[in-house]
Amino acid sequence: MLNNTPNNRQKILLCEDDENLGMLLREYMQAKGYDTDLYPDGEQGLYAFNENHYDLCIFDVMMPKKDGFTLAKEIRLNNEEVPIIFLTAKTLKEDILEGFKIGADDYLTKPFSMEELMMRIEAVFRRVKGRHHNEQTQYHLGSFLFDTQKQVLERNGKQVRLTTKENELLALLCVHMNDILYRSLALKTIWVDDNFFNARSMDVYITKLRKLLQDDPSVEIINIHGKGYKLVTPDSAKNETSE
Repeated sequence: MLNNTPNNRQKILLCEDDENLGMLLREYMQAKGYDTDLYPDGEQGLYAFNENHYDLCIFDVMMPKKDGFTLAKEIRLNNEEVPIIFLTAKTLKEDILEGFKIGADDYLTKPFSMEELMMRIEAVFRRVKGRHHNEQTQYHLGSFLFDTQKQVLERNGKQVRLTTKENELLALLCVHMNDILYRSLALKTIWVDDNFFNARSMDVYITKLRKLLQDDPSVEIINIHGKGYKLVTPDSAKNETSE
């Protein structure tokens, strides 16, 4: 959930061990209206996260004491919802995919422009809070109940809380239930850009969703070769919007 502070300023946790870059990023984001806390390593970042509320985290991957991936994994153990953006000098596909597997919402490779970072931040916030009040919020998927507002998938009284990306992707599949969700549409809607790395990231999340839905064989996400995916359920009609 987004932070509703009295001044309505969203709060960002920034962990960057490059002192000059960290201060520059903090000053820029504060000038753009975001309250930003800066810490030089993952240990201090984890302590700050546990003591405060943040609407977004931005972590450098290579940091002393606790690297960005480790920090994100520990945060995800207790909080699967807060958006995370990784900053890294690495360009290896394996490292980028690792970030998305952890549950990253975006990934920037250094060097990057301040304008690009701000576009990514704003895109993440739009995806998190950009729910219209008249959108459908609950779907029956076979024996599952999917609540998009609570980001919960429930079956037989057992609830699984989804990450922001998992929630958005499953919601988009539900909007196109029993019809094709084109890859390009999903990428541009959720990841903003349909580049190679985002496409691989989406494949990772599709695999995660399939595992979550595997207990009901009547519900499956199938590949439509060369086009995208289809969420197949025994319910051909979409359910009414919850009150």
